[in-house]
Amino acid sequence: MSVTIDIAGLPAERIRFAPSPLSELCMTLHALSQPAHHPHLASWASATAAGLDPSLADRLLEGDFMWRSSFSDIFMAFAGIPGGPGLPAATLAEELDVLDRMDDERFVMAALEHCWLALYNEGGGPSPLKNPAARAKALETAAARGPRQLEFSLRLLDDTAAVRVWMRRLLEDCEEAFFGETWKRIGPQQAADARHKAEVLRRKGLPAALKEVSAALSVDEAGTLITVDKMVNGSATATDPRIGTGLVFVPTHFGWPHLLVLHAPGWRPVVHYPLNSRELAAEPASVDTVVRRMEALAHPMRMMLCRSLARAPYTTSELATVHGITAPEVSRHLAVLKRAGLLRTWRQGRYVQHQLDLTLVARVGSDFIEGILR
Repeated sequence: MSVTIDIAGLPAERIRFAPSPLSELCMTLHALSQPAHHPHLASWASATAAGLDPSLADRLLEGDFMWRSSFSDIFMAFAGIPGGPGLPAATLAEELDVLDRMDDERFVMAALEHCWLALYNEGGGPSPLKNPAARAKALETAAARGPRQLEFSLRLLDDTAAVRVWMRRLLEDCEEAFFGETWKRIGPQQAADARHKAEVLRRKGLPAALKEVSAALSVDEAGTLITVDKMVNGSATATDPRIGTGLVFVPTHFGWPHLLVLHAPGWRPVVHYPLNSRELAAEPASVDTVVRRMEALAHPMRMMLCRSLARAPYTTSELATVHGITAPEVSRHLAVLKRAGLLRTWRQGRYVQHQLDLTLVARVGSDFIEGILR
């Protein structure tokens, strides 16, 4: 599983690194609504939530599906304006001006993105502003999230212009309440990181720049296809003439462990990468590695072998005697654990010793969480 970005024929100067205050505001709202995803932000989230005006907190609940369970593309409006520069603006106000230029149909589809995540790669299907079935589906999905969300979705579909005004005012109030001070602190750091990675790209090339962004990113030898290791399948092109050419990497202080990729048809691709992943976690395991390790540990007999191997090193014949199975059976199970990278093996005289790598086994749970949230 992965998301790929076709960059064949894309000039190097069209690969950009730039901070986005609107995208970062989305991540702060997500961190407030899903603190369990971001335990390292617990003190910030608690203090910010406690300081919110009750009316602002209530308004945030109305449209929280745009940042709680998914990340609406409206927060990357710069990537969805055909013929636009395709880059974030320097201030939240300027980015909200860009969002204001987005047509109603695209705005509504992006705002209600959670309704058709399964159709994301196809552009979400018909517009609920024009198609009765799409409208009914959008309202049904909103209703499952609560009466506030249903009311908001009804207003969005029936009076899009009014909701757009409401949305802008909400985000402006968030800036006044907490985000403005936060952005003053982290904005310069993000700009510095963007300059650094742009310089790495210029001096060392794309593979080195991608490695700086995340270990989950890679590029093929021809330099034509970027692959993002995620538990989702998708594809995008950075040379779509309908929208304009370019690929943008946007840093975030609040995003870890999420690594987001905007790959909707008709939008320029964007990679929203966490700045602090290396400080907060070990090198992330690939999705395939996580699957392989969980499958290796799921077998009842391998769990029993792990019980022994966690306590002390054993030879194959010793394990066969302890667990009452044949040596070839033990060897087959050990081979699965070894392929998953969970076993340390070494020769001691005439004997080969095996022991469980408890450090890696302890990482399986967190690797799984990081993988599904990435």
